Amino acid sequence: MKIDGKAILMGVVFGIIWASAFTSARVIVQYAPPLYALTFRFLCSGIIAVVIARALGQSWHLTRGQWAAVVVFGLCQNALYLGLNFVAMQTVEASLASIIASTMPLLVALATWAFLGERLPPLGIAGLAAGMVGVALIMGARLQGEVDVFGVGLCVISVISLTVATLMMRGASSGGNFLMIVGLQMFVGAAALAVPAVVFETFTVDLTWQLGVAFLYTLIFPGVIATLIWFLLVDRIGATPAAVFHFLTPFFGVSIAAVLLGEELGSLDIVGVLIITVGILAVQLSKQKA
Repeated sequence: MKIDGKAILMGVVFGIIWASAFTSARVIVQYAPPLYALTFRFLCSGIIAVVIARALGQSWHLTRGQWAAVVVFGLCQNALYLGLNFVAMQTVEASLASIIASTMPLLVALATWAFLGERLPPLGIAGLAAGMVGVALIMGARLQGEVDVFGVGLCVISVISLTVATLMMRGASSGGNFLMIVGLQMFVGAAALAVPAVVFETFTVDLTWQLGVAFLYTLIFPGVIATLIWFLLVDRIGATPAAVFHFLTPFFGVSIAAVLLGEELGSLDIVGVLIITVGILAVQLSKQKA
C-alpha cells in the first residue's frame, strides 16, 4: 500500500499525540494514584468511544480477529503497557519513559527476526544496532545520576508487553467498526486494572487544575483520538508502513516534556534520541523496501 499525503498527516498527528501522553501522565500521577486514575480514564474513554460508535451505526458484532484485538490490546497495551508506565512515572521522568517506549518498533523487528524467521535487510540490521547504541548511551548517562531503577524496570516490562501485543495483532485491524473496537478495549483495560487499584492503592486525590487539564487531555486525545487514528492508519496503509511513524516518538516525547515540565536533557540524551530516531526509521524503511 502506498503512503499518501493523508496517511502522512495521520501518522504525524498520531506521533505527536502519542508522545505527549507521557507528559500528561507524569502530571496525573503527581496528584492521583496511577492505577485508579488509569482505570477511570479507560472507563470514561470507553463510554465516549462506544456511544459515538453506536451513533455512527457501528456494531459490537465483531469478527474473531477484532475480538482478539479487543482482548489483547485491552490487556497488553492498556493494562500492562500503560498501567506499568503510569506506576513508573511516579518516579521516572516523562522524557525517559517516552524514550524507552519508543524502542517498541526496534523490539518488534528484533523479535520477528530472531523468533519468527523474518529476514532483515542490512539497512534494518544497521538500524537495530543504532537503536541499541542510542538506548545504551541514554541509559548509561541516566544510571550515573539519580534515577529509579525499579521504575525503569517497569517501563522496560511495559514496552515488552506492547511488543507482544503488536506481534499478536497482525491482520486484526480489518473489518471496520474501529471506534467500537477502541471503546471495548478500553473497557477491558479498566476491568483489568480495577482489582490491583483496589488492592494496592489508597484512593486519595489532590484536586488541582493541573490534574483536571492533564486528565481531560489524556482522556480525549491519547485515550480515544490517537488510538482511533492508529487503527485507521493501519487499515489504510498496513501495519509495517504505519509503524514508521513511531520514529517520531523519541523526539516529540523529550521535546514536549522539556517544554511543559522543564525536564533537563543532557548532551548524551540528545545524541541518544537522534540515534534511536534514525535507527527506528532505518528498520521501518528496510521492511518497506523488503
